[in-house]
Amino acid sequence: MMDWLFFSEIALAGLGSGALLALAGVAFVLIYKATKVVNLAIGETLMLGAYLFFTFSGSMGLPIWMAVVLVLICGGLFGALVERVVIRPMLGSSALSVFMVTIGIGSILVGVVELFWGLEPDRLVSFISEKPVFIGEAYVSPKTAVAFVVAALTIGLLLVVFRYWRGSLGLRATATDPGAAYSCGISVPKVYSFSWILACMIAAGSGILVGAIGGISSSMGVFGLTVLCVVIIGGLDSILGVLLASIIVGLVESYSIAFLGGEFKQIATFSLMLVVLLVRPHGLLGTAEIDRL
Repeated sequence: MMDWLFFSEIALAGLGSGALLALAGVAFVLIYKATKVVNLAIGETLMLGAYLFFTFSGSMGLPIWMAVVLVLICGGLFGALVERVVIRPMLGSSALSVFMVTIGIGSILVGVVELFWGLEPDRLVSFISEKPVFIGEAYVSPKTAVAFVVAALTIGLLLVVFRYWRGSLGLRATATDPGAAYSCGISVPKVYSFSWILACMIAAGSGILVGAIGGISSSMGVFGLTVLCVVIIGGLDSILGVLLASIIVGLVESYSIAFLGGEFKQIATFSLMLVVLLVRPHGLLGTAEIDRL
């Protein structure tokens, strides 16, 4: 007979993982929707946020809430710096050139982390209760449960803000047609800067949750590859698509680990991405674009 309790616990773990993927994926989509830049440094930005939290809460002994706020501020400042100094001067360049620049930014961040914090993995200060969490009879890791709740609340808040905040019209207009947005009096450079600041704040905050669950290391940026798969599966310009893809990928990874082994985790994810690309090249809910030559 099938052990439904075991299956449900795996599913809950997958949903927790999917929530973290969704949070980082939203950061990815925000930048792409506004600037059409595929930012491969999201994973490394996440890693930087985790190490900054490690320093603020551990080495400096600051309260957890203050450490979180400082991480978000530093993430926003980093996003503003990258957009203003590196990305904005390259607007109008080929997509491949900007893509390669983001890879370079990610490599620089890895080097900075290894230079200042070393090569050895570490763990964040424990700030999540170890009290067991049960949904019915199914056990859920307390860290996974907290990560899911925080990610869900953050994404829900973002969706509400983008739905009712007047400034979101500028973001959508710029994403649709920057030239038309300019003609309507929208400050496109400010929209670009805002999207990078907000996305990097979200990515840095995600690093705290990812680091709390799996520890921190200079290889944390690999998480960004899974996020990229999620974004491609869901659609580069669709937040709802990313949410749907995050749930699917989280469940696929969780079940592949449980029944096939941890080494099959990425194989399953990338195989799923290839299947989706063959059927829907623009992703599950992405916009199908037609270029005329």
